Amino acid sequence: MTAFDNRITRLFGVQYPIVQAGMIWASGWRLASAVSNAGGLGLLGSGSMYPEVLREHIVKCKAATTRPFGVNVPLLYPDIEKHISIIIEEGVKIVFTSAGNPKTWTPLLKEHGITVVHVVSSSKFAAKSQEAGADAVVAEGFEAGGHNGREETTTMVLVPAVADAVTIPVIAAGGISSGRAMAAAFALGASGVQVGSRFVATPEASSHIHFKEAVVGAKEGDTMLSLKQLTPVRLLKNAFAEAVRNAELSGAQKEQLITLLGRGRSKRGMFEGDLAEGELEIGQVSALIDRIQPAGEVLQEIWEEFNLVRKRLGE
Repeated sequence: MTAFDNRITRLFGVQYPIVQAGMIWASGWRLASAVSNAGGLGLLGSGSMYPEVLREHIVKCKAATTRPFGVNVPLLYPDIEKHISIIIEEGVKIVFTSAGNPKTWTPLLKEHGITVVHVVSSSKFAAKSQEAGADAVVAEGFEAGGHNGREETTTMVLVPAVADAVTIPVIAAGGISSGRAMAAAFALGASGVQVGSRFVATPEASSHIHFKEAVVGAKEGDTMLSLKQLTPVRLLKNAFAEAVRNAELSGAQKEQLITLLGRGRSKRGMFEGDLAEGELEIGQVSALIDRIQPAGEVLQEIWEEFNLVRKRLGE
């Protein structure tokens, strides 16, 4: 595949402006290195890793690829200071931050020569990320799996709004699993895309095979946004999601929802494969994913279709 030259490929030093999302219980060193080796940017999902586990994955990723990779860091993580220290100590060059104030850690990361990208759900927070010194932003729409913005703005609306609000590069996310969607994102003002759900359905993802098969089997309408009183999260519908929905409809308070959620619910679902009582975070685009295939093959298909669409539109 021919390399592509734009603001995102130059920023990260990669061949293609395609980022693999740093998802909890899915984005370990095998997935991140496979995507990086294929020419995209692989990310480790540190949100489900204890500090020393994160260090282990960074070390293994460095051994598995000579190409750039990064770490996604949810800023609400309880041991965030340890994660940041390990990232600096291990010489990670790219960090994606999310779920928090970019002003908190961006200056320190930048002091150590790290490229910083912040995930946002509104043009307001995109502007704040730029002011904080972020090198780029991910504009993640309401369609995305996992934790979502309270604004519930769709990708089609969010990406152009963010592109108009900042001068730094914009990476589109939420509902993107194909070259067609990537071309649409570029038409809206993005310089790159971040793909999550489709990379869950790969052999290299560390998530449980039962979860991968559930993603492949998902149809339109099989996901829902829930837990809005805590942190909004998009889930695949199952017994647990239905229990949350019923609790919310009955007026459950925040404390009751925390009790219902309990501990380790996402690990139970996505990593251990409990499809009934586990938390199964995935995007609406799961309805368009029809098979489990290698990560490098996924990236190649997206890139080739993107170029076919660009050619067709040009004609």
